[in-house]
Amino acid sequence: MKKLLPALALAPILSLQAIAAENKNFNYHVDNFADIEVLRYEVPQFDALSLNQKVMLYYLSEAAQAGRDIIWDQNGRYNLKLRPVLEAIYTGYAGDRDSADFKAFETYMKQVWFGNGVYHHYSNDKFTPAFSEEFFDNAVAALPAGTLRLDEGETPEECIAVLKKVIFDPTFMPKKVVQDGSKDVVAESAGNLYGEGVTQKEVEAFYDAMKDPSDPTPVSYGLNAKVVKGADGKLHEEVYCLNGLYGTAIARIIDWLQKALPLAENDAQRAYMEKLIEYYTTGDLRLFDEYSILWAEDTKSDVDFVNGFIESYNDPLGMTGSWESYVNFKNREASARTEAISSNAQWFEDHSPINPAYRKPEVKGVSAKVITASYLAGDAFPSTAIGINLPNANWIRAAHGSKSVTLENITEAYALASVGNGFNEEFVIDKPTSDWMDEWLYITDMLHTDLHECLGHASGRLAPGVDQDALKENGATLEEARADLFALYYLPDAKLQEIGVLADPDAYKAEYYKYMLNGLMTQLNRIEPGKDVEEAHMRNRQLIAKWVLEKGQPDNVMQLVKRDGKTYVQINDYVKMRQLIGDLLAEIQRIKSEGDYEAGNELVQKYGVKIDPELHKEVLERYSTLNIPPYRGFVNPVYNLEKDADGNIINVTLDYTESYPAQMLRLSRDHSTL
Repeated sequence: MKKLLPALALAPILSLQAIAAENKNFNYHVDNFADIEVLRYEVPQFDALSLNQKVMLYYLSEAAQAGRDIIWDQNGRYNLKLRPVLEAIYTGYAGDRDSADFKAFETYMKQVWFGNGVYHHYSNDKFTPAFSEEFFDNAVAALPAGTLRLDEGETPEECIAVLKKVIFDPTFMPKKVVQDGSKDVVAESAGNLYGEGVTQKEVEAFYDAMKDPSDPTPVSYGLNAKVVKGADGKLHEEVYCLNGLYGTAIARIIDWLQKALPLAENDAQRAYMEKLIEYYTTGDLRLFDEYSILWAEDTKSDVDFVNGFIESYNDPLGMTGSWESYVNFKNREASARTEAISSNAQWFEDHSPINPAYRKPEVKGVSAKVITASYLAGDAFPSTAIGINLPNANWIRAAHGSKSVTLENITEAYALASVGNGFNEEFVIDKPTSDWMDEWLYITDMLHTDLHECLGHASGRLAPGVDQDALKENGATLEEARADLFALYYLPDAKLQEIGVLADPDAYKAEYYKYMLNGLMTQLNRIEPGKDVEEAHMRNRQLIAKWVLEKGQPDNVMQLVKRDGKTYVQINDYVKMRQLIGDLLAEIQRIKSEGDYEAGNELVQKYGVKIDPELHKEVLERYSTLNIPPYRGFVNPVYNLEKDADGNIINVTLDYTESYPAQMLRLSRDHSTL
């Protein structure tokens, strides 16, 4: 019989079934192609906002759209050259649009839109076209004059030749981000974050010469700059700012931020918006730190946003930020949950199973909230995260705290689009486990995200003098593993019942089972046969699951078992599993705190990269019967202004009916800036 504690003092997270009943009239499904499903998300409570808040969200959504071309250019130096050609073919093709070549071209076009360029958003591999070169040649020959974007002195023939190499030559710039530490990850990566001819050793020496190991408040070197080699052979930065690289796009971002500024909800919000504009204008990373501190310390505003060069997953060295934007407003009812967690941050830190020397003696300024996403852009679109914890600078976290958010309406959309898809029946070991997951997985998944973002990323500290970039290409994987392990470790803790965020002390088992199943098996559906695990989050999950599987063997904690020729995850001892999770958390925190690159690299390479080909084949075959795309992303709602006869804005409404191709073509038509 289940042991249930007294009713929660906080509003509980609804079960997925209850949420589905409330949202039964909203159509989440938009498009399917290749390995991708495009969804739409609802923006609940938008109509209840004040007019000023709605208008501010509109202006911030325009600022978000203004940066679109930046991420396209960062993702590959030929993306902005290729996109108008592909879109002109897609919209103007006069041949048989039901032909195999055109259908294959249409799929390729949609993949390129989704990847913000020619590389897959997760695997980083270049997309492979299924249409012929002859089709492309004929289609390009029929394009109107002026379609091609020619560089100075470039002929149309030369332009077409390089675009054909980008599309059809699998050996030409094949991978956006290379993470194999045995290679020159800068020279081998095809992303456009470094100039041609620049090597990893040169970049590391360039920034090592700038860094002062004794500086307690270092800037995030390289965050907003492209390192290029001059005619003299020396490296220098091309800084992303108003009068520098991407200046025309940044000018438009600034313009929309300035329109939003008078609508700021309070002085704290106005201050960080002004500082962001100043940073965008100058490119000064000290100003970015000042902005980050002001942003993290603003816990009163309902409307909020991120806009800038933030996450460094697309940089093989983990330094340069990809441009992204999240526009959102606070979900007040749900935020009571994350506020209960963050208000106990010191307790969680003090009871963490890591070396006490690497705990924070005083956790400062950890704020957390649940948000409703209202617009996604840049590297956060169409594929997006479900939680954010910023700023990234370790010294800012230690001295000023951090802000964590959970994107609840995005999580809901993912979950509701999966109802009844047959996954549990195919991959979960038995009906009792499946039923338990049906009851508790959505709730514990949300709490896992809360703990990961609110506390996991904000926990721990570096030893004095340790460079925050010391883990190099493994930094992102190990940081995500650290945050996941923190969340997993605390999900079973009685503290969650004590603070009123989880009713059943055994609920965590649903998340444990799903996490290990995903890390060992089901995420392999996202990988092509013969390939390794590449993406940082996927490496992190496999690392954790494989490590726990191996280290738990003496006590039979978990095993892979065969039933009727199919492989299943079987967990035999959840309590000992938690102990192992704590052990791994302690080791990964040590690695980060000490900057132990060798130990971190050994963990990642041993557990996070390689795949059992037979198990991989089995997973792919079993998934093929379910018709579940391995990747998902979103279209945004369309903002519409309503004005009176004098041109004054009297309302802002959201339209959820725009198709995926229509949205992408509109963005290219109305928001091309570079």
